[in-house]
Amino acid sequence: MNAADLLVESLEVEGVEYVFGLPGEELEEILFSLRDSTIEFVPVRHEQGAAFMADVHGRLTGDAGVCLSTLGPGATNLLTGVADAHLDKSPVVAITGQGGLERLHKESHQNLDVVNLFAPITKWNTRISDPEIVNESVRKAFKLAEHEKPGATHLEFPEDVAATDTDHRPLPSRNRVRRPSPDGKAIERAAALLADADRPIVLAGNGGIRTRSSERLRSFVAETDIPVVATYMGKGAVSDADDHSLLTLDSGADGQAASAIDRADVVLAVGYDIAEHDPENWNPHQEKRIIHLDFEPAEVYAHYNPQVEVVADVSAGLRAIQRTDTTIETDTDWYADLRESIVADVTRRPDPDEHFSIRRTLPLLRDAMADEDVLVSDTGNHKMAIAQNFPTDEPNTCIISNGLATMGIAVPGAVAADLAVDSNVVAATGDGGFLMNAAEIETATRLGCGFTILLFTDDDYGLISAKQEDHRGEHTGTALTNPDFVTFAESFGIDAYRPESWDELGETLETVVPGDEMSLVEVPVE
Repeated sequence: MNAADLLVESLEVEGVEYVFGLPGEELEEILFSLRDSTIEFVPVRHEQGAAFMADVHGRLTGDAGVCLSTLGPGATNLLTGVADAHLDKSPVVAITGQGGLERLHKESHQNLDVVNLFAPITKWNTRISDPEIVNESVRKAFKLAEHEKPGATHLEFPEDVAATDTDHRPLPSRNRVRRPSPDGKAIERAAALLADADRPIVLAGNGGIRTRSSERLRSFVAETDIPVVATYMGKGAVSDADDHSLLTLDSGADGQAASAIDRADVVLAVGYDIAEHDPENWNPHQEKRIIHLDFEPAEVYAHYNPQVEVVADVSAGLRAIQRTDTTIETDTDWYADLRESIVADVTRRPDPDEHFSIRRTLPLLRDAMADEDVLVSDTGNHKMAIAQNFPTDEPNTCIISNGLATMGIAVPGAVAADLAVDSNVVAATGDGGFLMNAAEIETATRLGCGFTILLFTDDDYGLISAKQEDHRGEHTGTALTNPDFVTFAESFGIDAYRPESWDELGETLETVVPGDEMSLVEVPVE
Protein backbone atom coordinates (compact mmCIF):
# COMPACT_ATOMS: atom_id res chain seq x y z
CA MET A 1 0.00 0.00 0.00
CA ASN A 2 1.00 3.62 -0.21
CA ALA A 3 0.92 6.14 2.63
CA ALA A 4 -2.55 7.40 1.66
CA ASP A 5 -3.88 3.83 1.88
CA LEU A 6 -2.27 3.51 5.31
CA LEU A 7 -3.86 6.77 6.43
CA VAL A 8 -7.31 5.61 5.35
CA GLU A 9 -6.89 2.13 6.85
CA SER A 10 -5.85 3.83 10.11
CA LEU A 11 -9.03 5.90 9.98
CA GLU A 12 -11.01 2.67 9.53
CA VAL A 13 -9.34 1.17 12.60
CA GLU A 14 -10.38 4.30 14.55
CA GLY A 15 -13.99 3.58 13.60
CA VAL A 16 -14.45 6.56 11.27
CA GLU A 17 -17.68 6.40 9.25
CA TYR A 18 -17.61 9.78 7.48
CA VAL A 19 -14.97 12.19 6.25
CA PHE A 20 -16.42 15.62 5.47
CA GLY A 21 -14.46 17.72 3.01
CA LEU A 22 -13.74 19.29 -0.34
CA PRO A 23 -11.66 17.61 -3.06
CA GLY A 24 -8.37 19.13 -4.21
CA GLU A 25 -5.43 18.23 -6.43
CA GLU A 26 -3.18 17.43 -3.49
CA LEU A 27 -5.80 15.05 -2.08
CA GLU A 28 -5.93 12.72 -5.09
CA GLU A 29 -4.28 9.74 -3.38
CA ILE A 30 -6.43 10.12 -0.24
CA LEU A 31 -9.67 10.45 -2.22
CA PHE A 32 -9.08 7.27 -4.21
CA SER A 33 -8.09 5.43 -1.05
CA LEU A 34 -11.32 6.61 0.59
CA ARG A 35 -13.30 5.44 -2.44
CA ASP A 36 -12.03 1.91 -1.88
CA SER A 37 -12.63 1.94 1.88
CA THR A 38 -15.61 1.45 4.20
CA ILE A 39 -15.58 5.19 4.96
CA GLU A 40 -17.99 7.53 3.19
CA PHE A 41 -16.37 10.68 1.87
CA VAL A 42 -18.94 13.49 1.99
CA PRO A 43 -18.14 16.31 -0.47
CA VAL A 44 -19.45 19.58 0.93
CA ARG A 45 -19.87 23.07 -0.51
CA HIS A 46 -17.41 24.92 1.73
CA GLU A 47 -14.58 23.72 3.96
CA GLN A 48 -16.06 25.61 6.91
CA GLY A 49 -19.16 23.46 6.55
CA ALA A 50 -16.97 20.33 6.60
CA ALA A 51 -15.33 21.40 9.86
CA PHE A 52 -18.69 22.24 11.45
CA MET A 53 -19.99 18.81 10.44
CA ALA A 54 -16.98 17.12 12.04
CA ASP A 55 -17.44 19.33 15.11
CA VAL A 56 -21.10 18.41 15.68
CA HIS A 57 -20.43 14.74 14.89
CA GLY A 58 -17.79 14.77 17.63
CA ARG A 59 -20.08 16.43 20.18
CA LEU A 60 -22.95 14.02 19.59
CA THR A 61 -21.00 10.77 19.40
CA GLY A 62 -17.93 11.42 21.55
CA ASP A 63 -15.85 10.02 18.67
CA ALA A 64 -13.66 12.41 16.74
CA GLY A 65 -15.27 13.82 13.61
CA VAL A 66 -12.97 14.05 10.60
CA CYS A 67 -12.75 16.88 8.08
CA LEU A 68 -10.54 17.13 5.02
CA SER A 69 -9.31 20.01 2.88
CA THR A 70 -6.61 20.77 0.40
CA LEU A 71 -3.74 23.17 1.02
CA GLY A 72 -3.78 26.99 1.07
CA PRO A 73 -7.31 28.39 0.74
CA GLY A 74 -8.86 25.04 1.60
CA ALA A 75 -6.95 24.93 4.87
CA THR A 76 -7.72 28.54 5.77
CA ASN A 77 -11.41 27.96 5.07
CA LEU A 78 -11.27 25.02 7.49
CA LEU A 79 -9.82 27.15 10.30
CA THR A 80 -13.02 28.63 11.73
CA GLY A 81 -14.73 25.28 12.21
CA VAL A 82 -11.61 23.75 13.76
CA ALA A 83 -11.30 26.74 16.09
CA ASP A 84 -14.93 26.22 17.08
CA ALA A 85 -14.18 22.63 18.04
CA HIS A 86 -11.12 23.82 19.98
CA LEU A 87 -12.99 26.29 22.20
CA ASP A 88 -16.17 24.21 22.42
CA LYS A 89 -14.21 21.09 23.49
CA SER A 90 -15.38 18.90 20.62
CA PRO A 91 -13.21 16.00 19.35
CA VAL A 92 -12.17 16.67 15.74
CA VAL A 93 -9.31 15.44 13.55
CA ALA A 94 -8.61 17.81 10.66
CA ILE A 95 -6.55 16.60 7.70
CA THR A 96 -5.14 18.98 5.10
CA GLY A 97 -3.32 18.16 1.90
CA GLN A 98 -0.09 19.90 0.97
CA GLY A 99 2.24 20.27 -1.99
CA GLY A 100 5.34 18.13 -2.34
CA LEU A 101 8.09 18.40 0.26
CA GLU A 102 10.53 19.69 -2.34
CA ARG A 103 8.76 23.09 -2.53
CA LEU A 104 7.79 23.74 1.07
CA HIS A 105 11.07 25.47 1.97
CA LYS A 106 10.38 28.33 -0.46
CA GLU A 107 7.58 30.57 -1.69
CA SER A 108 5.37 28.57 -4.02
CA HIS A 109 1.82 28.33 -5.36
CA GLN A 110 -0.81 28.18 -2.55
CA ASN A 111 1.92 27.35 -0.04
CA LEU A 112 1.21 28.54 3.50
CA ASP A 113 2.69 27.35 6.78
CA VAL A 114 -0.48 25.47 7.66
CA VAL A 115 0.98 23.63 10.64
CA ASN A 116 1.79 26.92 12.36
CA LEU A 117 -1.58 28.35 11.33
CA PHE A 118 -3.33 25.50 13.13
CA ALA A 119 -1.07 25.46 16.19
CA PRO A 120 -3.09 27.93 18.35
CA ILE A 121 -6.42 26.19 17.67
CA THR A 122 -5.47 22.54 18.16
CA LYS A 123 -4.35 20.31 21.03
CA TRP A 124 -1.67 18.90 18.71
CA ASN A 125 -0.80 19.02 15.03
CA THR A 126 1.99 17.87 12.78
CA ARG A 127 3.14 17.40 9.20
CA ILE A 128 3.38 13.79 8.07
CA SER A 129 6.75 14.11 6.38
CA ASP A 130 7.50 10.38 6.11
CA PRO A 131 5.21 7.45 5.24
CA GLU A 132 6.71 5.51 8.16
CA ILE A 133 5.00 7.80 10.71
CA VAL A 134 1.47 7.73 9.28
CA ASN A 135 0.12 5.11 11.67
CA GLU A 136 1.60 6.74 14.78
CA SER A 137 0.41 10.18 13.69
CA VAL A 138 -3.18 9.07 13.14
CA ARG A 139 -3.32 7.16 16.44
CA LYS A 140 -1.93 10.17 18.33
CA ALA A 141 -4.33 12.58 16.60
CA PHE A 142 -7.36 10.52 17.68
CA LYS A 143 -6.05 9.75 21.16
CA LEU A 144 -5.49 13.43 21.95
CA ALA A 145 -8.65 14.69 20.24
CA GLU A 146 -10.83 12.34 22.29
CA HIS A 147 -8.96 12.60 25.60
CA GLU A 148 -10.61 14.83 28.21
CA LYS A 149 -10.96 17.64 27.67
CA PRO A 150 -11.64 16.84 24.00
CA GLY A 151 -10.59 19.16 21.21
CA ALA A 152 -9.15 19.42 17.73
CA THR A 153 -5.98 17.93 16.27
CA HIS A 154 -4.55 18.37 12.78
CA LEU A 155 -2.50 16.36 10.29
CA GLU A 156 -0.88 17.87 7.19
CA PHE A 157 -0.22 15.34 4.43
CA PRO A 158 2.06 16.34 1.50
CA GLU A 159 1.04 14.80 -1.81
CA ASP A 160 4.40 13.15 -2.54
CA VAL A 161 4.44 11.47 0.87
CA ALA A 162 0.86 10.25 0.28
CA ALA A 163 1.96 8.49 -2.92
CA THR A 164 4.99 6.77 -1.36
CA ASP A 165 4.86 3.03 -0.68
CA THR A 166 5.08 1.70 2.86
CA ASP A 167 5.09 -1.67 4.61
CA HIS A 168 3.64 -0.29 7.84
CA ARG A 169 0.18 -1.17 9.10
CA PRO A 170 -2.32 0.75 11.25
CA LEU A 171 -1.85 0.79 15.00
CA PRO A 172 -4.78 -0.76 16.87
CA SER A 173 -7.17 1.64 18.55
CA ARG A 174 -7.19 1.49 22.36
CA ASN A 175 -9.60 2.28 25.15
CA ARG A 176 -9.44 5.94 26.06
CA VAL A 177 -7.17 7.02 28.87
CA ARG A 178 -9.08 7.57 32.11
CA ARG A 179 -8.25 10.11 34.75
CA PRO A 180 -6.91 8.77 38.06
CA SER A 181 -9.21 8.60 41.07
CA PRO A 182 -9.91 11.98 42.68
CA ASP A 183 -7.71 13.08 45.57
CA GLY A 184 -9.25 11.99 48.87
CA LYS A 185 -8.43 15.16 50.79
CA ALA A 186 -9.90 17.36 48.06
CA ILE A 187 -13.07 15.24 48.12
CA GLU A 188 -13.37 15.58 51.90
CA ARG A 189 -12.93 19.36 51.71
CA ALA A 190 -15.53 19.63 48.92
CA ALA A 191 -18.05 17.55 50.86
CA ALA A 192 -17.49 19.57 54.03
CA LEU A 193 -17.96 22.84 52.16
CA LEU A 194 -21.24 21.62 50.64
CA ALA A 195 -22.47 20.27 53.99
CA ASP A 196 -21.75 23.61 55.66
CA ALA A 197 -23.60 25.61 52.98
CA ASP A 198 -27.12 26.96 53.48
CA ARG A 199 -27.78 27.58 49.80
CA PRO A 200 -25.40 25.50 47.63
CA ILE A 201 -25.90 25.39 43.89
CA VAL A 202 -24.45 23.37 41.01
CA LEU A 203 -23.25 25.22 37.92
CA ALA A 204 -23.31 22.54 35.20
CA GLY A 205 -20.99 23.32 32.31
CA ASN A 206 -19.95 21.74 29.04
CA GLY A 207 -18.08 18.95 30.85
CA GLY A 208 -21.28 17.90 32.58
CA ILE A 209 -23.05 16.71 29.44
CA ARG A 210 -20.85 13.70 28.70
CA THR A 211 -23.05 10.64 29.26
CA ARG A 212 -21.41 9.31 32.42
CA SER A 213 -21.11 12.79 33.92
CA SER A 214 -24.77 13.55 33.31
CA GLU A 215 -25.97 10.28 34.81
CA ARG A 216 -23.93 10.81 37.96
CA LEU A 217 -24.90 14.47 38.25
CA ARG A 218 -28.59 13.55 38.12
CA SER A 219 -28.04 11.03 40.91
CA PHE A 220 -26.09 13.59 42.94
CA VAL A 221 -28.77 16.29 42.87
CA ALA A 222 -31.54 13.78 43.56
CA GLU A 223 -29.69 12.66 46.69
CA THR A 224 -28.67 16.12 47.97
CA ASP A 225 -31.55 18.32 46.69
CA ILE A 226 -28.97 20.88 45.49
CA PRO A 227 -30.41 22.96 42.60
CA VAL A 228 -28.70 23.15 39.21
CA VAL A 229 -28.13 26.03 36.81
CA ALA A 230 -26.64 25.09 33.43
CA THR A 231 -24.43 27.09 31.13
CA TYR A 232 -25.52 27.28 27.50
CA MET A 233 -23.42 24.23 26.60
CA GLY A 234 -24.40 22.39 29.78
CA LYS A 235 -28.10 22.29 28.90
CA GLY A 236 -29.59 18.87 29.51
CA ALA A 237 -26.95 17.71 32.00
CA VAL A 238 -29.89 17.61 34.41
CA SER A 239 -33.35 17.48 32.83
CA ASP A 240 -35.19 20.80 32.92
CA ALA A 241 -38.26 18.74 33.87
CA ASP A 242 -36.50 17.92 37.16
CA ASP A 243 -37.59 20.07 40.10
CA HIS A 244 -33.90 20.72 40.89
CA SER A 245 -33.32 22.48 37.56
CA LEU A 246 -33.32 26.28 37.40
CA LEU A 247 -32.69 26.02 33.66
CA THR A 248 -29.92 28.15 32.19
CA LEU A 249 -27.69 30.89 33.52
CA ASP A 250 -29.37 34.24 32.77
CA SER A 251 -32.62 32.36 32.17
CA GLY A 252 -35.87 34.35 32.20
CA ALA A 253 -36.60 37.93 31.31
CA ASP A 254 -35.22 39.22 34.61
CA GLY A 255 -32.23 36.91 34.98
CA GLN A 256 -33.86 34.70 37.56
CA ALA A 257 -31.36 31.85 37.30
CA ALA A 258 -28.52 34.34 37.68
CA SER A 259 -30.22 35.59 40.84
CA ALA A 260 -30.10 32.03 42.22
CA ILE A 261 -26.32 32.01 41.91
CA ASP A 262 -26.25 35.47 43.44
CA ARG A 263 -28.11 34.12 46.48
CA ALA A 264 -26.07 30.90 46.71
CA ASP A 265 -23.28 30.68 49.28
CA VAL A 266 -21.36 27.79 47.65
CA VAL A 267 -21.07 27.07 43.91
CA LEU A 268 -20.12 23.57 42.78
CA ALA A 269 -18.86 24.15 39.24
CA VAL A 270 -19.09 20.87 37.31
CA GLY A 271 -17.27 20.74 33.98
CA TYR A 272 -17.31 24.55 33.76
CA ASP A 273 -15.45 26.23 30.88
CA ILE A 274 -14.51 29.87 31.41
CA ALA A 275 -14.31 30.33 27.62
CA GLU A 276 -18.05 29.77 27.47
CA HIS A 277 -19.23 32.10 30.22
CA ASP A 278 -17.21 34.79 31.99
CA PRO A 279 -17.34 34.14 35.77
CA GLU A 280 -17.30 37.89 36.40
CA ASN A 281 -20.96 37.84 35.34
CA TRP A 282 -21.96 35.59 38.25
CA ASN A 283 -19.17 36.33 40.72
CA PRO A 284 -18.64 40.08 40.25
CA HIS A 285 -17.43 40.73 43.80
CA GLN A 286 -15.18 37.66 43.97
CA GLU A 287 -16.81 36.53 47.22
CA LYS A 288 -18.28 33.20 46.12
CA ARG A 289 -16.99 30.02 47.69
CA ILE A 290 -16.33 27.79 44.67
CA ILE A 291 -15.66 24.08 44.31
CA HIS A 292 -14.06 23.30 40.95
CA LEU A 293 -14.78 19.77 39.67
CA ASP A 294 -13.40 19.17 36.23
CA PHE A 295 -11.03 17.12 34.12
CA GLU A 296 -8.38 19.85 34.31
CA PRO A 297 -7.29 22.39 36.94
CA ALA A 298 -9.06 25.74 37.01
CA GLU A 299 -7.83 28.66 34.95
CA VAL A 300 -6.23 31.41 37.04
CA TYR A 301 -8.88 34.13 37.13
CA ALA A 302 -9.70 36.74 39.76
CA HIS A 303 -13.42 35.99 39.53
CA TYR A 304 -12.92 32.22 39.52
CA ASN A 305 -10.52 31.32 42.32
CA PRO A 306 -11.85 28.05 43.80
CA GLN A 307 -11.38 27.15 47.44
CA VAL A 308 -11.31 23.48 46.45
CA GLU A 309 -10.25 21.89 43.18
CA VAL A 310 -11.13 18.28 42.40
CA VAL A 311 -9.26 17.38 39.22
CA ALA A 312 -10.61 14.06 37.99
CA ASP A 313 -13.19 12.43 35.81
CA VAL A 314 -16.34 14.41 36.62
CA SER A 315 -18.45 11.33 37.22
CA ALA A 316 -15.82 9.81 39.52
CA GLY A 317 -15.55 13.08 41.45
CA LEU A 318 -19.30 13.31 42.05
CA ARG A 319 -19.47 9.68 43.06
CA ALA A 320 -16.62 10.17 45.54
CA ILE A 321 -18.37 13.16 47.15
CA GLN A 322 -21.56 11.10 47.47
CA ARG A 323 -19.65 8.27 49.15
CA THR A 324 -18.09 10.35 51.92
CA ASP A 325 -19.38 10.07 55.47
CA THR A 326 -20.43 13.73 55.33
CA THR A 327 -24.19 14.30 55.11
CA ILE A 328 -25.12 16.82 52.41
CA GLU A 329 -28.74 17.96 52.56
CA THR A 330 -30.33 21.08 51.13
CA ASP A 331 -33.58 22.80 52.00
CA THR A 332 -35.47 23.12 48.70
CA ASP A 333 -37.54 26.06 49.97
CA TRP A 334 -34.93 28.62 48.97
CA TYR A 335 -35.26 27.89 45.26
CA ALA A 336 -38.65 26.18 44.75
CA ASP A 337 -40.56 29.43 44.10
CA LEU A 338 -37.81 30.59 41.77
CA ARG A 339 -38.07 27.43 39.69
CA GLU A 340 -41.84 27.80 39.46
CA SER A 341 -41.43 31.35 38.18
CA ILE A 342 -38.78 30.38 35.63
CA VAL A 343 -40.82 27.47 34.26
CA ALA A 344 -43.93 29.65 33.97
CA ASP A 345 -41.93 32.21 32.00
CA VAL A 346 -40.31 29.86 29.50
CA THR A 347 -43.46 27.82 28.85
CA ARG A 348 -45.84 30.74 28.37
CA ARG A 349 -47.54 30.32 25.02
CA PRO A 350 -48.12 33.32 22.74
CA ASP A 351 -51.30 35.36 22.72
CA PRO A 352 -53.08 35.12 19.36
CA ASP A 353 -52.57 38.83 18.59
CA GLU A 354 -48.86 38.91 19.47
CA HIS A 355 -46.35 39.51 16.68
CA PHE A 356 -44.09 36.58 15.89
CA SER A 357 -41.12 36.44 18.26
CA ILE A 358 -38.33 33.99 18.93
CA ARG A 359 -39.20 33.64 22.60
CA ARG A 360 -42.81 32.66 22.05
CA THR A 361 -41.97 30.34 19.14
CA LEU A 362 -39.88 28.16 21.44
CA PRO A 363 -42.78 26.58 23.41
CA LEU A 364 -44.34 25.58 20.07
CA LEU A 365 -41.05 24.10 18.93
CA ARG A 366 -40.64 22.26 22.22
CA ASP A 367 -44.12 20.74 21.78
CA ALA A 368 -43.17 19.52 18.31
CA MET A 369 -39.90 17.90 19.42
CA ALA A 370 -39.48 14.72 21.45
CA ASP A 371 -37.10 14.76 24.41
CA GLU A 372 -34.41 12.93 22.45
CA ASP A 373 -34.68 15.12 19.33
CA VAL A 374 -31.68 17.36 18.60
CA LEU A 375 -31.77 21.12 18.18
CA VAL A 376 -28.69 22.70 16.57
CA SER A 377 -28.59 26.45 17.16
CA ASP A 378 -26.74 29.02 15.12
CA THR A 379 -25.40 32.19 16.77
CA GLY A 380 -27.49 35.35 17.04
CA ASN A 381 -30.55 36.64 18.89
CA HIS A 382 -32.18 33.24 18.56
CA LYS A 383 -29.20 31.55 20.26
CA MET A 384 -29.64 33.70 23.33
CA ALA A 385 -33.35 32.89 23.47
CA ILE A 386 -32.80 29.17 22.91
CA ALA A 387 -29.97 28.97 25.43
CA GLN A 388 -31.94 30.73 28.13
CA ASN A 389 -35.51 29.61 27.44
CA PHE A 390 -35.63 26.28 25.61
CA PRO A 391 -36.24 23.47 28.14
CA THR A 392 -33.83 20.59 27.49
CA ASP A 393 -34.29 17.15 28.99
CA GLU A 394 -31.37 15.11 27.68
CA PRO A 395 -27.64 15.86 27.29
CA ASN A 396 -26.42 16.69 23.81
CA THR A 397 -29.89 17.49 22.48
CA CYS A 398 -29.36 21.26 22.34
CA ILE A 399 -26.15 21.96 20.45
CA ILE A 400 -24.88 25.51 20.96
CA SER A 401 -21.51 27.00 20.06
CA ASN A 402 -20.64 29.25 22.99
CA GLY A 403 -16.87 28.93 23.23
CA LEU A 404 -16.12 30.48 19.85
CA ALA A 405 -19.83 31.32 19.35
CA THR A 406 -19.67 30.83 15.61
CA MET A 407 -22.21 31.99 13.05
CA GLY A 408 -23.03 29.58 10.23
CA ILE A 409 -22.89 26.31 12.18
CA ALA A 410 -26.60 25.36 12.21
CA VAL A 411 -27.21 23.92 8.73
CA PRO A 412 -23.94 21.96 8.37
CA GLY A 413 -24.26 20.94 12.02
CA ALA A 414 -27.73 19.59 11.35
CA VAL A 415 -26.35 17.53 8.43
CA ALA A 416 -23.89 15.86 10.82
CA ALA A 417 -26.57 15.43 13.49
CA ASP A 418 -28.96 13.78 11.05
CA LEU A 419 -26.23 11.29 10.10
CA ALA A 420 -25.25 10.63 13.72
CA VAL A 421 -28.57 10.15 15.53
CA ASP A 422 -31.84 8.32 14.88
CA SER A 423 -34.01 11.08 16.37
CA ASN A 424 -35.38 14.16 14.59
CA VAL A 425 -33.16 17.19 14.05
CA VAL A 426 -33.95 20.91 13.88
CA ALA A 427 -31.52 23.62 12.76
CA ALA A 428 -32.48 26.97 14.31
CA THR A 429 -30.86 29.95 12.63
CA GLY A 430 -31.23 33.61 11.77
CA ASP A 431 -31.03 35.15 8.33
CA GLY A 432 -27.46 36.32 9.02
CA GLY A 433 -25.98 32.95 9.91
CA PHE A 434 -28.18 30.98 7.54
CA LEU A 435 -26.83 32.46 4.32
CA MET A 436 -23.24 31.88 5.46
CA ASN A 437 -23.58 28.13 4.86
CA ALA A 438 -26.99 27.69 3.23
CA ALA A 439 -25.33 25.92 0.30
CA GLU A 440 -24.99 22.88 2.55
CA ILE A 441 -28.71 22.29 1.94
CA GLU A 442 -27.51 20.76 -1.33
CA THR A 443 -25.19 18.47 0.63
CA ALA A 444 -28.11 17.48 2.86
CA THR A 445 -30.44 16.66 -0.02
CA ARG A 446 -27.72 14.73 -1.85
CA LEU A 447 -27.21 12.61 1.28
CA GLY A 448 -30.94 12.08 1.73
CA CYS A 449 -31.05 13.92 5.06
CA GLY A 450 -34.39 14.82 6.60
CA PHE A 451 -34.35 17.69 9.09
CA THR A 452 -36.14 20.98 9.66
CA ILE A 453 -34.59 24.42 9.27
CA LEU A 454 -36.33 26.95 11.52
CA LEU A 455 -35.34 30.32 10.08
CA PHE A 456 -35.95 33.55 12.03
CA THR A 457 -35.75 36.58 9.75
CA ASP A 458 -35.48 40.27 10.67
CA ASP A 459 -33.31 41.62 7.80
CA ASP A 460 -30.65 42.55 10.33
CA TYR A 461 -27.76 41.30 12.42
CA GLY A 462 -30.23 41.66 15.25
CA LEU A 463 -28.06 40.71 18.22
CA ILE A 464 -25.48 43.35 17.31
CA SER A 465 -28.22 45.94 16.76
CA ALA A 466 -29.63 45.19 20.21
CA LYS A 467 -26.24 45.58 21.87
CA GLN A 468 -25.62 48.86 20.06
CA GLU A 469 -29.04 50.11 21.12
CA ASP A 470 -28.22 49.24 24.73
CA HIS A 471 -24.92 51.11 24.55
CA ARG A 472 -25.79 54.09 22.34
CA GLY A 473 -29.55 54.23 21.83
CA GLU A 474 -29.10 53.60 18.10
CA HIS A 475 -27.53 51.07 15.77
CA THR A 476 -25.57 51.09 12.52
CA GLY A 477 -23.89 48.71 10.08
CA THR A 478 -26.29 45.82 10.73
CA ALA A 479 -29.05 46.05 8.11
CA LEU A 480 -29.46 43.25 5.55
CA THR A 481 -31.58 42.44 2.54
CA ASN A 482 -32.72 38.90 1.87
CA PRO A 483 -34.01 36.70 -0.93
CA ASP A 484 -37.43 35.12 -0.83
CA PHE A 485 -36.44 32.28 1.47
CA VAL A 486 -39.38 30.07 0.58
CA THR A 487 -38.46 30.22 -3.11
CA PHE A 488 -34.78 29.82 -2.20
CA ALA A 489 -35.47 26.64 -0.24
CA GLU A 490 -37.77 25.25 -2.89
CA SER A 491 -35.01 25.71 -5.46
CA PHE A 492 -33.13 22.95 -3.59
CA GLY A 493 -36.19 20.72 -3.90
CA ILE A 494 -37.27 20.94 -0.26
CA ASP A 495 -40.59 21.97 1.23
CA ALA A 496 -40.81 25.52 2.62
CA TYR A 497 -43.39 27.36 4.72
CA ARG A 498 -44.04 30.91 5.89
CA PRO A 499 -46.89 30.67 8.45
CA GLU A 500 -49.00 33.77 9.06
CA SER A 501 -50.47 33.00 12.49
CA TRP A 502 -49.42 31.30 15.71
CA ASP A 503 -51.88 28.47 15.09
CA GLU A 504 -50.51 27.93 11.61
CA LEU A 505 -46.94 28.01 12.91
CA GLY A 506 -47.71 25.45 15.61
CA GLU A 507 -49.47 23.15 13.16
CA THR A 508 -46.59 23.46 10.67
CA LEU A 509 -43.97 22.55 13.26
CA GLU A 510 -46.05 19.63 14.53
CA THR A 511 -46.17 18.34 10.95
CA VAL A 512 -42.65 18.88 9.64
CA VAL A 513 -40.41 18.27 12.70
CA PRO A 514 -41.39 14.57 13.07
CA GLY A 515 -41.31 14.11 9.30
CA ASP A 516 -38.63 12.38 7.24
CA GLU A 517 -38.24 15.11 4.62
CA MET A 518 -36.09 18.24 4.51
CA SER A 519 -38.09 21.40 5.16
CA LEU A 520 -37.67 25.08 5.97
CA VAL A 521 -40.01 27.14 8.12
CA GLU A 522 -39.53 30.91 7.99
CA VAL A 523 -40.66 32.98 10.97
CA PRO A 524 -40.43 36.77 10.42
CA VAL A 525 -39.71 38.41 13.80
CA GLU A 526 -39.50 42.00 14.98
